Amino acid sequence: MYYDQKIWVGTDSDGNPVNLLPHMANRHGLIAGATGTGKTVSLKVIAEGFSDMGVPVFLSDIKGDLSGMVCPGVVNENIEKRVKMTGMPEFTPQVYPACFWDVYGEQGIPVRTTVAEMGPMLLSRMLGLNETQSGVLNIVFRVANDGKLPQKLDAYGQIVSGHPLQNIMDLKLAIAYVGEHADEYTVQYGNVSRASIGAIQRAVALLEDQGGDKFFGTPALNISDWIKTDENGRGLISILACDKLFLNPLMYSTFLLWLLTELYELLPERGDCDKPVMVFFFDEAHLLFNDCPKQLMDKIEQVVRLIRSKGVGVYFITQNPTDVPMTVLGQLGNRVQHALRAFTPLDQKAVKVAAQTFRTNPKFDTEEAITLLKTGEALVSFLDENGAPGIVQRTTILPPQSYMGAITPEVRNQVINQSEFKGVYQPMTEQNNFENAPMTEQQVQQPVYQQPMMQPQQGFMVLDPTTGQYVQQAPVYQQPMMQQPQQVVYPNVPTLQGTPVQPMATTATAQPAVQTMLVMDPTTGQYVQRQMQFNPATGQYMPVMTEAEKKAAAQAAKEAEKAAKEAAKAEKEALAEARRQRADELREERAERARANDSVLGRIKNTAISSATRTATNKLVNGLINSIVGKGSKKR
Repeated sequence: MYYDQKIWVGTDSDGNPVNLLPHMANRHGLIAGATGTGKTVSLKVIAEGFSDMGVPVFLSDIKGDLSGMVCPGVVNENIEKRVKMTGMPEFTPQVYPACFWDVYGEQGIPVRTTVAEMGPMLLSRMLGLNETQSGVLNIVFRVANDGKLPQKLDAYGQIVSGHPLQNIMDLKLAIAYVGEHADEYTVQYGNVSRASIGAIQRAVALLEDQGGDKFFGTPALNISDWIKTDENGRGLISILACDKLFLNPLMYSTFLLWLLTELYELLPERGDCDKPVMVFFFDEAHLLFNDCPKQLMDKIEQVVRLIRSKGVGVYFITQNPTDVPMTVLGQLGNRVQHALRAFTPLDQKAVKVAAQTFRTNPKFDTEEAITLLKTGEALVSFLDENGAPGIVQRTTILPPQSYMGAITPEVRNQVINQSEFKGVYQPMTEQNNFENAPMTEQQVQQPVYQQPMMQPQQGFMVLDPTTGQYVQQAPVYQQPMMQQPQQVVYPNVPTLQGTPVQPMATTATAQPAVQTMLVMDPTTGQYVQRQMQFNPATGQYMPVMTEAEKKAAAQAAKEAEKAAKEAAKAEKEALAEARRQRADELREERAERARANDSVLGRIKNTAISSATRTATNKLVNGLINSIVGKGSKKR
């Protein structure tokens, strides 16, 4: 609940509100607790507060109960009791702006990316490859990036621009091609064994059976579509339906890591800000770290550490805090700990570790309180104004203002049909095969395969919250212009309030190469008019740089290179100075020892030592001689 410019999460035992400060919300957080202790309620209360604050939110919905965000809460006896316990001024049922997404396109807008954007590291984890197989897959990507794969041709023999690895079929063809020409690539890229190729092909086939063919393809998701607010200034809540995706833990966890990485690469550096740009809630967070290779774990730690400065908060939801690696757990400043059950010695150790992560409250024993918490209660510790961890408080969590529970398929379909992204991310059928196609003389020497040529279409319109006007967004791809343009009009879709919505009809038109578009300036966060040029290789519009911008970029590059050289020189000089100082210290130590030995006291000391040594030596030698002589006389 957003109240008094803060997120009111609950009330402590003294009746004081426990608040999450907006400017500390991007310091990440953790919501932990055993099954059935109220983690989902805490998640919804915090997510609703972010939305009311104007911060977009992403939720991974595994059980389907987060879908109730689109319906108002229902006042019942339990809600009234909780409102009285927490001291809320009033309970107002709310409907939050939400959009449903689904990798499989069944319970939401389709979500997909290209194989090239996923990259070999994350794709290797998704396929469950070992280190050797991951290396071979990396070679396949290198070959593709170097332009040594067969060219794509359309039905007319024209080369299709863009990265050669977009969907599963492209990946399968690329793997097979590299395997067949392994001898040609071994010297330049490394050994490519048939056994590794076969293992990768089997893993890709399994991924395809599990729905990977729906996840990889075009048009790829533009994550900036999730960073939006509605007409009332409330943040959009993007809910990813994961009930089916969760059945494949590797695909689920890798997809979430990809989202986080893409967001990190997309957003500009912001530093400290009044409130987050976006907040991610990752349920079942332990899956992100299970059997995670060290290289990927290092990448996760790096993103979690650095994405804070880009205004993004990441909140992990899991049953036990020990599920999160210590290097990542140390970055989570805002903690909500529900009850843990200590049935086994391992559980008791986990309770003790969880208690030690909180700042002690002298009013109660934290370790004991964790096992005694009731459903809806939690130990809460948020960062204070100065960024220091607050004293842990035993807190009663507020009730969420939206509906608690899953919605019906009919309501879900209404929300999907009302979404501004309806039809934007519809999949396109691509045919990739090595059939012969008409080729020019320049194409005869290069292996090819065919697919229908994709044409860029006019960008769709989205609401700009700063101006209240609809503006043009990034272009999407449509089927080739082999057919006459047809007008598509969706039927009337009733809203939840019963007001019919007339979706805007769309027509297939060619996209100009250069046009003036409204784009967001990353330095100011405002939309400005700029000349944009379409890049067929990436399928995106890029700003047309002016001469002044080109000179500024070149000057910045020179200054950066000069600064790097000066930094290297300074580091080299610092090392040399450190070596000189160490040599001087060693010389001074030797001189000090020499002066001590050369002094009167030192000479007397050395003389005494020498005399004592000679006396002891003489006694030892005389004793040995007498012993030998004595033994000889006895024998006689």
